[in-house]
Amino acid sequence: MVTEKLNQRQEEAVNCQPGPLLIIAGAGSGKTRTLTSRIIKLLEGGTPPGKILAITFTNKAAGEMAKRIAGNRLPIDGLFIGTFHSFGAKVLRREARFFKRTSHFTIFDDEDSTALIKKVLKNADSNNQQPGASLISWRISKIKSNLKNERTEDEPFQKIYKDYEETLVKNNAFDFDDLIEKPVRLWQAQPGSLAKYQRQYQHILVDEFQDTNSAQYLLVKLLAEKHRSISVVGDDAQSIYGWRHADFRNFLDFDKDWPEAKIVKLEENYRSTVTIIKAANQVIKNNKLQKKKELWTKNPIGEPVKVVAAGDEEAAAEWLADKVLNITRTSPLEETAVLYRTNAQSRPIEQALTYQQIPYRIFGGVKFYERKEIKDVLAGLRLAFNAKDQVSQERLRKNFPRNKSDHLIENLPRLARELTIVQLINFIINQTDYFRYLENNFKNYQERTENIEELINFAANFVQAGQNRGGELGDFLERVGLAQSHDNPTLKAKGINLMTIHLAKGLEFDHVFLSGCNEGILPHQRSYSSNQELEEERRLMYVAMTRARKKLFLLFSSLPSRFLYEIPPELVEFESLDQTQRSLPDEEKSWIEYD
Repeated sequence: MVTEKLNQRQEEAVNCQPGPLLIIAGAGSGKTRTLTSRIIKLLEGGTPPGKILAITFTNKAAGEMAKRIAGNRLPIDGLFIGTFHSFGAKVLRREARFFKRTSHFTIFDDEDSTALIKKVLKNADSNNQQPGASLISWRISKIKSNLKNERTEDEPFQKIYKDYEETLVKNNAFDFDDLIEKPVRLWQAQPGSLAKYQRQYQHILVDEFQDTNSAQYLLVKLLAEKHRSISVVGDDAQSIYGWRHADFRNFLDFDKDWPEAKIVKLEENYRSTVTIIKAANQVIKNNKLQKKKELWTKNPIGEPVKVVAAGDEEAAAEWLADKVLNITRTSPLEETAVLYRTNAQSRPIEQALTYQQIPYRIFGGVKFYERKEIKDVLAGLRLAFNAKDQVSQERLRKNFPRNKSDHLIENLPRLARELTIVQLINFIINQTDYFRYLENNFKNYQERTENIEELINFAANFVQAGQNRGGELGDFLERVGLAQSHDNPTLKAKGINLMTIHLAKGLEFDHVFLSGCNEGILPHQRSYSSNQELEEERRLMYVAMTRARKKLFLLFSSLPSRFLYEIPPELVEFESLDQTQRSLPDEEKSWIEYD
């Protein structure tokens, strides 16, 4: 039986009969617990694990769900819990032939794709003036995410797109967007293939449904059309990934696409104080496009939201550092977070924290698998697995002398049949004298060496854990390729947390400082021309506010954000660092255009 304690609304969602179910889950309302409990309910009711498909957006969320289910000692062999992209990769391993590729294909991450586009541009007609590779990469990603036809009036771009796709085939590779788009294209063209997967997966459950793009939405819609047992959970108020091609209208229109859908609202918040919840509610209620709900909590009333006016960002950062210093004397460092709209805002904050000798961690730096030394070693492993991978060949030739790179390119595919993953890594390192190369070329060579040692440890543990069934190297590289996702990085060093609001989604802290609550920053000035973008900016504000459990600090300099005026004054404690004012300036509203 489901062992986790559920409230009345959560129980209602868990006990719904199989069929379309929309769970509107407010911030901190226990959505993961509810979705996981629904899976457990299906298993307890006799549903074979292999008939259930649970899709998440991060490996972390998938791991948490799997751990909770395993804790109930239920049979889970064949149960799929993973990300959209891991499921897409699973499908393409079986169906690669439809796209003129083999099951040994490589998954190209964003950097690989951009490198491939650069190669295509280099070979293109030099008389055609084309935008940079990054912009072209974004356009291609948008086409695939939105399932648009690549035919456009822009003939030069159309040719680049065609050449890019053909080059992927030659490399026996798929890019990250292909992992969703290609299965959808396959099922649209091959009803027999779709029917096979519909028979296999009779119950579809999707987390963070508000973040799906068109391709992801159609993937689950196609799968669920036969049995119509689809449960989705999410919160349109936390949809903040429009720039990643997410379309929160998939969430808003769910009951239109599934008219018989049952709708359950989870509105009890277990995270924040009454004051923080009331303040956040009053901000987000100004959005017009939303599923209405009203968060509430049994938690204490808590302290007022602190709104701080500073003369400039340096003064705001100095005040912030002083306040953080006081807080961290009685509270663990990791329970404090400083959030901001853009990465550029971290500079004065870092400077002030450094001056106060307050340790901090920046989320959103260079991720593990994007570090040069890791990419170099993985290029060798990928070539060992897929001899047609020209991007990996070129990386080896670029980074090593011709005799060494030629030796690797010639021998690695053969050695893949003879050596373990760890032995292959050691072969690459020894043949290139890689550690000496790092020492001769980089000041932080010790850190880079430790990164490679961590990769070796991961490879050894991967094999030891028994995850090598069906192809040791292939499974390992797929795991690495899928790690190029939107998960928040995990850092070992202790310190307060600095990150963008986007990276803070899904996290929570006792104390949250939101820096830069200025017009032009939050909302960003780029959003002024679009009501839809302004509403996404307001959702960013909402997400930031609801990360706080106990105390919330909102700092601004120059012109205060319009969102600050949406918080009722009785919930706010105002402080002006120059002591010239006692509240938000009344006249600021006069020139701000409201929707």
